[in-house]
Amino acid sequence: MSDPPRTADGHHIVVDGRKWRATDPAIPEERRAELTRILMAWRRKVRQARGTDRESAVRAGVHAAKVALGERGTPWWEQTDEQRRARWETHVPAPDDSSQD
Repeated sequence: MSDPPRTADGHHIVVDGRKWRATDPAIPEERRAELTRILMAWRRKVRQARGTDRESAVRAGVHAAKVALGERGTPWWEQTDEQRRARWETHVPAPDDSSQD
């Protein structure tokens, strides 16, 4: 699968004509892959939790992963290198991670 097109400044990807914030390109590949796996696991949990009292908790997991990837929160292009590194190095629990409760 090819990567979606990016805006000229590289800050956003374009999917079906809509702009979405791009993942921080400075994240080391291994960490980016790990965070992406965690994000996808949380998204699967959201599907399972829709309409239940757990939905907001699992959506918080999605949000935490997206912040770590630089797709939410302070834009990565406005952060210092130290802030960016701290963001992606922050522990983001996977849905089955016992430290999340």
